[in-house]
Amino acid sequence: MITRLKYYVILFFLSVSLFAQTKSWEEDYSKQDFMIEMRDGNKLYTVVYAPKDNSEKYPFLITRTPYSSGPYEKDKYRNIPEYLIAEKFIFVYQDVRGKFMSEGKFVDMRPYNPNKIGNEFDEASDTYDTIEWLLNNIPNNNGKVGIYGISYPGFYSAMSLNNSHPALKAVSPQAPIADWFIGDDMHHNGAFTLSLSYVFFSSFGVERSEPTASWNTRIVDLTGDSYNYFLKLGALKNVNDNYFYNSIAFWNEIAKHETYDDFWKSRNTLNYFDEVKPAVMTVGGWYDAEDLYGALNTYKTIEEKNPSANNILVMGPWSHGGWARTDGSTFGDLSFGTNTSEYYQNKLELKFFQYYLKDKGSLNFPEAVIFETGTNKWNEFTEWPPKSAKKVDFYFCENGKLKTNKSNLDGIFAEYISDPTKPVPYTAKYHKTRNMYNRTFLTEDQRFASSRPDVITFEGDKLTKQITLVGEIEVELFVSTSGTDSDWIVKLVDVYPDSLTETSPDGTAKANYQMLVRAEIMRGKFRNSFENPEPFNPNEVTKVKFKLNDVNHTFLKGHKMMVQIQSSWFPLFDRNPQTFCNIYQANEKDFAKATQRVYHSKNYPSKIVVRVLE
Repeated sequence: MITRLKYYVILFFLSVSLFAQTKSWEEDYSKQDFMIEMRDGNKLYTVVYAPKDNSEKYPFLITRTPYSSGPYEKDKYRNIPEYLIAEKFIFVYQDVRGKFMSEGKFVDMRPYNPNKIGNEFDEASDTYDTIEWLLNNIPNNNGKVGIYGISYPGFYSAMSLNNSHPALKAVSPQAPIADWFIGDDMHHNGAFTLSLSYVFFSSFGVERSEPTASWNTRIVDLTGDSYNYFLKLGALKNVNDNYFYNSIAFWNEIAKHETYDDFWKSRNTLNYFDEVKPAVMTVGGWYDAEDLYGALNTYKTIEEKNPSANNILVMGPWSHGGWARTDGSTFGDLSFGTNTSEYYQNKLELKFFQYYLKDKGSLNFPEAVIFETGTNKWNEFTEWPPKSAKKVDFYFCENGKLKTNKSNLDGIFAEYISDPTKPVPYTAKYHKTRNMYNRTFLTEDQRFASSRPDVITFEGDKLTKQITLVGEIEVELFVSTSGTDSDWIVKLVDVYPDSLTETSPDGTAKANYQMLVRAEIMRGKFRNSFENPEPFNPNEVTKVKFKLNDVNHTFLKGHKMMVQIQSSWFPLFDRNPQTFCNIYQANEKDFAKATQRVYHSKNYPSKIVVRVLE
């Protein structure tokens, strides 16, 4: 037991230690802020932390953000990772155009304009102009620039790669937004991410009246559990009628652009990256429910369009930005046995910037550094995904079986009733937090779902040896619905052996645990075209194909592979009325029950296609 004296002694030394760290940070760096003028005359608030030691010249390391470059007080310093502070860079943080203390009008995912004339601007030109000013006005720089950022700042990092400044040598887009209609945190295959978008834009989307150092106040009161809160919202049109009152400009734009039109396509960063010159290290997390698609496809697009570029992919066992916010040793009910974030920070990120910005060390990075879930180990690949992986078809069979042998297709279909008034929840943990979001659902035990009558399962045999999956997973369904539209959610699940005696941190038995490995939703009306939606013909067998994001996961010996299929995933995604219509304008009368069938016959062989690393 700690005595009172020992307690105060510990507190004293902790306070001295914390003060010393803070004092050292302030003593070693100076802080200045500037209003940097862009080519159109608007000025962007920029804060610069520069080493006071002038014995050498330093590179710039820039983060451009819509989430505040504060603190704005002269005597308060930003929390910058110690491993970067110790290496010494000139750290630059900038409020992007129209946010916080910067002038101009903010535009969400402002489209890149490759044909700018005169004073026309975009995020690439704002980055270019910022770099040019810094090089000419901040003393003791070595003429080299790096840019990095997570999530929205990851998007701004990626945008710097277009028509980049010659001094820009290293860029790390981390969990970057890429395509807000196909795969990132606004839509997945046309299905709207209700809870994430609603909560995000209810504060971020509020337009400021003038430059400000303060965050926006959320315009709605998030009370109650998330499932019932969003059921109470009702149809999407009710959000403006009863909650937002047309005050969120981008929410209004979403409702106007229900299909994959030029509004969304112009914001798809993957349409760009045609001449990437800086070195790139894209970073993502396997458990990032927001921008996993963005990280994987930013890397793949740069690789495809720039085969000779210095282009690296890092994927770890993290949630959205988890490599910077946690030690990465655990996630949900999983433990990885090591500090994976520290490994990334010191062995990868630091070395990347040291090499390209300071000519320090040697960069012997492989093409891809990938964490393998299931076995909890880091792998290095010369390409991603590995071309040596073998495609294997797993067919849905009679009696809920999952088989690689097509001769087992002796059934007809499995069916369930999908009721929009009782949608399948995406999590068993109905969070009452201010964000109303369960960040760990991507590894959550799925027994709460598989026990429902509106979820069907197909389970493989117990594995006699481990099997490692890499790369994307393809889904080919033959389905019918009694309605005229439907969502189709496919989940790949790792079923633990029934002999396990261990429990998860919350006391859940790990025996027969159904761990979610990967899942995706497809809004059925977009099955043939995201630009031109089509209704289903009621009760007519129809093919629906889509892909699940990449994995690097090992199903261990004694485990089983399972596939779960359902037609709602709420409130992560909005409810499909199951009536073909513009869902943003749908009324309550448009929502109807539907009988859903998934066929598994010789004529209609529904399956998933995985890539097995041998």
